[in-house]
Amino acid sequence: MADTVTPHVFASTLKTFKTAAGRQGRYWSLPELTKQFPNIAKLPVSIRIVLESVLRNCDGQKVAAEHVEQLANWQPNAERTEEIPFVVTRVVLQDFTGVPLLADLAAMRSTAKRLDKSPKTIEPLVPVDLVVDHSVMVDHYGTPQALDLNMKLEFSRNKERYQFMKWGMQAFDTFGVTPPGFGIVHQVNLEYLARGVYKAADDKAEVATWYPDSLVGTDSHTTMINGVGVVGWGVGGIEAEAAMLGQPVYFLTPDVVGFELTGQLREGVTATDLVLYVTQILRQEKVVGKFVEFFGPGAASIPVPDRATIGNMAPEYGATMGFFPVDEKTIAYFRGTGRTDEEIERLEAYYKAQGLFGMPAPGALNYTKTVKLDLSTVTPSLAGPKRPQDRIDLGHLAGRFTELYSKPNEANGFNQPADKLAVRHDIALEGKKVSIGNGDVLIAAITSCTNTSNPSVLLAAGLLAKKAVEAGLTVKPHVKTSLAPGSRIVTDYLQKTKLLPYLEKLGFYLAGYGCTTCIGNAGDLAPEINDVITNNNLVCAAVLSGNRNFEARIHPNLKANFLASPPLVVAFAIAGNVTVDLMSQPVGKGTGGKDVYLGDIWPSAAEVDDLLRYAMDAQAFRRNYEQIAANPGELWNSIKGVQGEVYDWPTSTYIAEPPFFEGFGMQPKAAEAGVTGARIMALFGDSITTDHISPAGAIKESSPAGQWLKAHGVGKADFNSYGSRRGNHEVMMRGTFANVRIKNLMLPAGADGSREEGGLTLFQPGGEKMYIYDAAMKYIDQGVPTVIFAGEEYGTGSSRDWAAKGTQLLGIKAVVARSFERIHRANLVGMGVLPLQFLGTDSWQGLNLKGDEKIDVLIPGELKPQREDVKLVIERADGSRQEVAVRLRIDTPIEVEYYKHGGILPFVLRQLLQG
Repeated sequence: MADTVTPHVFASTLKTFKTAAGRQGRYWSLPELTKQFPNIAKLPVSIRIVLESVLRNCDGQKVAAEHVEQLANWQPNAERTEEIPFVVTRVVLQDFTGVPLLADLAAMRSTAKRLDKSPKTIEPLVPVDLVVDHSVMVDHYGTPQALDLNMKLEFSRNKERYQFMKWGMQAFDTFGVTPPGFGIVHQVNLEYLARGVYKAADDKAEVATWYPDSLVGTDSHTTMINGVGVVGWGVGGIEAEAAMLGQPVYFLTPDVVGFELTGQLREGVTATDLVLYVTQILRQEKVVGKFVEFFGPGAASIPVPDRATIGNMAPEYGATMGFFPVDEKTIAYFRGTGRTDEEIERLEAYYKAQGLFGMPAPGALNYTKTVKLDLSTVTPSLAGPKRPQDRIDLGHLAGRFTELYSKPNEANGFNQPADKLAVRHDIALEGKKVSIGNGDVLIAAITSCTNTSNPSVLLAAGLLAKKAVEAGLTVKPHVKTSLAPGSRIVTDYLQKTKLLPYLEKLGFYLAGYGCTTCIGNAGDLAPEINDVITNNNLVCAAVLSGNRNFEARIHPNLKANFLASPPLVVAFAIAGNVTVDLMSQPVGKGTGGKDVYLGDIWPSAAEVDDLLRYAMDAQAFRRNYEQIAANPGELWNSIKGVQGEVYDWPTSTYIAEPPFFEGFGMQPKAAEAGVTGARIMALFGDSITTDHISPAGAIKESSPAGQWLKAHGVGKADFNSYGSRRGNHEVMMRGTFANVRIKNLMLPAGADGSREEGGLTLFQPGGEKMYIYDAAMKYIDQGVPTVIFAGEEYGTGSSRDWAAKGTQLLGIKAVVARSFERIHRANLVGMGVLPLQFLGTDSWQGLNLKGDEKIDVLIPGELKPQREDVKLVIERADGSRQEVAVRLRIDTPIEVEYYKHGGILPFVLRQLLQG
């Protein structure tokens, strides 16, 4: 008997659309579905795009008719208990997260081979693009040779990783790599990878079925793509692996916060200033885990690069997305960046057919809540010195820094005596006497996809540099300057507009095409500068056009880090110190000793607009991105990878077979939920970031990871960074909680209230101080589980799966916090670690925990999502016991399954091998 194909429950919604050129396409029609569910007409645009995926993929198995019905009936303020199975169109990766993901896929193939199953069963089912952007470092700067020298160093350091990527390119059919030197993943995605609407690779029908672009990426700033109306966000590598292997991305039905923009930006105000305002406002609105959707006349008026800047910083304001619908500005951007006429016509026709084209007007759609901003109220700003949401008006920066200098750590200050603020120290730097003091800008970096994707702020930086050079201004000798755009296109238009030479005269030579300073790849400072900082406990600064400024991220010795627009980065490089008030004091002295003020060199909006035509050259975009296949470069061509379906795991300190499938069987091992007799590994405060948990930057020689590398024959000069070694679990588990600025509050405070920094704990019983890694190994040897306690926003920051993987490998069974950041909570579950949340005003401080207690976690009965009857049992050193209820933050039914299987990777592998 022939197999029967089950008809699609909503088959009647499959309709036809036609492009302007008369080409036909089929699509799953939301207007048609609206006849059955009238509520759809008022749904936010972002929810409707997710609904299209649920409708199209409704197969009665992974996606059921109830899922379509539930989402079609989305209500703005309903209780959020239902999960959405969202099948994405594609997956994007950057190399720091992409390499460990590739290692997991390779380990799955090795496991399949050991079980006598076909390794080819492990194959991405959607297109996967890895962009190598996280590996270049600013070792060389301020010279015409900087780019060439930095790239040669990058390839020599990362040869083993790049060989592994080349193995992946030939082993997996749908896995593509954009080599080093082309740009940052989010900018490449915005300018090139995103093609509008898609059809399935195996759709050979005369009239193909098309659907919207959607994606997840292994970097939190994947949300930059929201600027062109693409639904997508950052996930951990473990979730991305599941998505690429055919699993839906499961997430709780979200609230959608509408953000109405009105008015226009004033003269002298940049897109960077705007996004810092948006970040501050939305952090206060507590939008973690929510969609934010922009609408209104102000949103309609701003161009795509400004929208992309706002979408990019969704992780900084905590939202899942910062979404802008598709409209005429989107079409203009696709045309200006070299997409084909056919792609552009199809994009416009598809979105019009779906009723999704155009910026919604106020009142047109239903939102959970509406937030408003009049663009004319935005002023020039920076953010810092430790968090992106801490916006400071430019005119208040000098005063704010002075105030924070002597404030205690708990108040976000630096806890220094006020009388030391103005003390300066002379050093010899390259044979010249240089004075270094508090507030000095030691790194000034035009960096990061957030801003370098935006021609208006890059051209503004070039114009400011031109005026500064013409006025006779120079950069202070202690400033390390760098230009690291997210695309070669930036260099192209800076050359065409003849602005690049002026940036170079101020030291902003091209240093690389990659994330560089924004992710901690700033390279080191001169030894003399490092010494004067550490010997005198100086609070010096970095100013960068990035999106992250967490402690120790930019450079371990720079305690104050400020986010700013590219023109302000140039201005502060000239001023040389953040205590210079650029709104009232001169930037510096120009020709003839004349005072030059910021207003003298700040470009007008008209001057910037006059040059924008050079930045939107479709032919230039096409020529540039054709080179990925045609001419990836001699350095990349010289890399030779291993051949074959299964990786043979040669000895390497960069790539090693991960241990997550050791003892793997087709049935999960039965294990009780909960924890018994655990010791406390750490007591943390608020805003512990994934940088604190799993640093990306430099490896300290005396740290467990540094000692392991030395024991394996790696000299300190070749340590590279934690980020580059994420393919080796031996390095990464030793680097977990190894950030030089992390403070474990188990360790007693000093007499002045200061806290010891670094990845240390007190081993119990006895209270012996040691590295967290060393304590973890002792606890594991003794069969003792451990737990972590923390405050608000635990796991904020990058979508770093190693923050969860490392936690699991250290034997930590649960994390109890006041609140979690979205991605890290999901990653903990994905690695089989329990996230537990205090109820009401409860906290570990309120429970008076010291760190010498024993902890039980009791989960009575069946494991169910979001239970509030989980018991935390605290046994104190004196034998007394206390119970407190906590909420289980396993949020959805599928997460229960992941946890029962020991994590998402064993769950997916069992599904594939049984398939």
